[in-house]
Amino acid sequence: MPVFELNQSIQFPSPFLAESDGLLAIGGDLSLERLLTAYKHGIFPWYSEDEPILWYSPDPRFVLFPSNLKVSKSMKQFLQKSNLEFKMNISFEQVIHHCKTNQRKNQDGTWITDEMEQAYIELHQKGIAHSAECWLDGELKGGLYGIMLEKVFCGESMFSLSPNCSKFAFIHFVNYLKTRSIQLIDCQVHTHHLESLGAEMISRKEYLKYLD
Repeated sequence: MPVFELNQSIQFPSPFLAESDGLLAIGGDLSLERLLTAYKHGIFPWYSEDEPILWYSPDPRFVLFPSNLKVSKSMKQFLQKSNLEFKMNISFEQVIHHCKTNQRKNQDGTWITDEMEQAYIELHQKGIAHSAECWLDGELKGGLYGIMLEKVFCGESMFSLSPNCSKFAFIHFVNYLKTRSIQLIDCQVHTHHLESLGAEMISRKEYLKYLD
């Protein structure tokens, strides 16, 4: 199937027209309106600094149902004994910048470009993007950020400056989302880290039903 080139119109082709790797479209911009339109149709931007904006809608989709959250015995002990604090939206800009700059094993560079960082900060200022944070003695130690839709939270990235701090923030955040009746957390693409916490693959078709 062809990869569609976007123009100034805030429209996307059907997610079912994506390539086998999930690539659907190229171009456009990261305006608030375009980003919201994308997420509401199961599409997200994912590209590197030296590339044009690329838009993806993978099939299958890696997701976590909040009720299926898995917390290991050792992690439960860690949660009980640690002096860490869970907070939300205290320092969104710091969270996304850490996600952008934090070195990850087996990865070169980051997909969070300067343009993308600024776009999600603006989404946060509009109350659409949110951060979940792990703090210790007044210092940010880990966290994650993403987009909150009506029934779905679209997770974008997480970081940890100390062992288990991103897991700490994620577990507390999932429990918070349960109180908000969020049905699904979109993890986008597979990671062993999130699989260990209960994330699983579902079809794109099933994922889009939750967005509808």
